[in-house]
Amino acid sequence: MKVLITGGAGYIGTELCIKLNKNPKVKEIVVLDNLSRGNYNLFLHSQIKPGKLKFMKAELLDSRSLDKVVKDVDVVYHFAAENKDDEKLHHLHEQVNNWGTAELTYAIEASHVKQVIYLSSVAVYGDSKSEKSSESMVEPNTSFGNSKRRGEQHIERLGDKIKTHILRLGEVFGYGASLNMDGILNSYMFDSHFVGRISIQGNGKQEQSFISLNKTVEILSNLLDHELEGGIYNLVDDQKSVLDLIDALKALNPDMEMVFTNNHLELPNHIAKADEAILALYTSPELSFEEELKGFKEHLQASS
Repeated sequence: MKVLITGGAGYIGTELCIKLNKNPKVKEIVVLDNLSRGNYNLFLHSQIKPGKLKFMKAELLDSRSLDKVVKDVDVVYHFAAENKDDEKLHHLHEQVNNWGTAELTYAIEASHVKQVIYLSSVAVYGDSKSEKSSESMVEPNTSFGNSKRRGEQHIERLGDKIKTHILRLGEVFGYGASLNMDGILNSYMFDSHFVGRISIQGNGKQEQSFISLNKTVEILSNLLDHELEGGIYNLVDDQKSVLDLIDALKALNPDMEMVFTNNHLELPNHIAKADEAILALYTSPELSFEEELKGFKEHLQASS
């Protein structure tokens, strides 16, 4: 089996490469990435067998490269995206998440790909005071959320001929070889451990959906050639407020300081209801949220 991972040198992609490297059914892993974040840890610290991993440096809008790399692939994991939820990045959101996904879809339509797994986001639901199920109306209200919804629509077009799984992902946290600080929890963990102080926007009551990197990667790996029906699934686990995160971090680092900014503001929630069918693909022993954070801290201690 030959697998393509767009954005495969990123935070989630690196860990999936490591995981799939241990799968004897996977004979070749092709990573397509533009390395825009300057992250080379996939190549330096992944310990993947020489020869099993192939790399193509290219942009999603490079249709010639896409046609070439997709041609002989069995499964496509589409992770490449501009994931920063910043309205100043509207152009990048449109170029990468929308039109880049469209170009990939065109290449897949002309190929023999059998399965597509697309990482979307719970941002497609917009702000909400209640959990949104995967069947809820989508009401994205940010540039990022809108672009991911458009990406979904491109992938959905493949559903009649190819098995497609669209996973609306919560915020992923945890230690990885290509660790990034885009998410609030990873940023808090880093600052708590190395700086001893975290900064909180708003009153801290805002809630988000979270899922650990370990759980995310195992589910993605097990979804490969799985019998799970194609469709849209919410890939989330824990629902936590910022105040909940503070309590958990204080338990790990009692001397941590906190600085609240605009603490009179009540910021919006971004929460989704987990789909048990997709969570069932995680078969390792369950860890509590607190145990996951403890393991994260141990990795940070070992690396410092």
